[in-house]
Amino acid sequence: MNTVGLVAFALVGSTKAIREEFDLFGIAIVGLAMAFAGGATRDLLVMRTPLALQSPVEIALGLFGVALAIGSRSVLAAPDTHPITLVADAIGLAAFATTGAIVATDAGVSAFGVVAIATINAVGGGAFADLLLDRAPFILFEDFYASCAVLGGLAYVAAGVVGIAGGTAAALCAAVTVATRLAAVAYGWELPAAGELEPPTR
Repeated sequence: MNTVGLVAFALVGSTKAIREEFDLFGIAIVGLAMAFAGGATRDLLVMRTPLALQSPVEIALGLFGVALAIGSRSVLAAPDTHPITLVADAIGLAAFATTGAIVATDAGVSAFGVVAIATINAVGGGAFADLLLDRAPFILFEDFYASCAVLGGLAYVAAGVVGIAGGTAAALCAAVTVATRLAAVAYGWELPAAGELEPPTR
């Protein structure tokens, strides 16, 4: 799951930087930030050394995702909005939500901690990448995105409560996350803003 997430998010982050016309170094930095920032935050929360600092394979996977994004630019007019990128983003979100839930469970945190770390692992990299792109993290004000990771984390916890654990719980978390994200993209789901919840004026 971690491998899938690294490649997918490095690709997605890099396409964002390509859209903003960053140079190759900038593209690599944004791509790697999106791939690793969420996982590094997760590891710090459970008090372990981030995986990105332990194995060169992790960095190689991230750079592979960056290379895919740069290569796609030569054949796709708008790689950041292409269905392939949107699906990769959904898969990366699901993979990292699941990885976060597994790591949190192994660390022995509470059910709330499992959901929180799953969500941070899934969306932390995207939020950091947006800061590098000099814009507010989109997970805070648009789209049905972080909520998908929350639902995936809740599905993982619920599976454990009813006695389903291991690979089955992980598969359920991933399936719920990717399915809700793809549905949100297909049907334009969004959470309401505070102003939309106000009672109508007379």
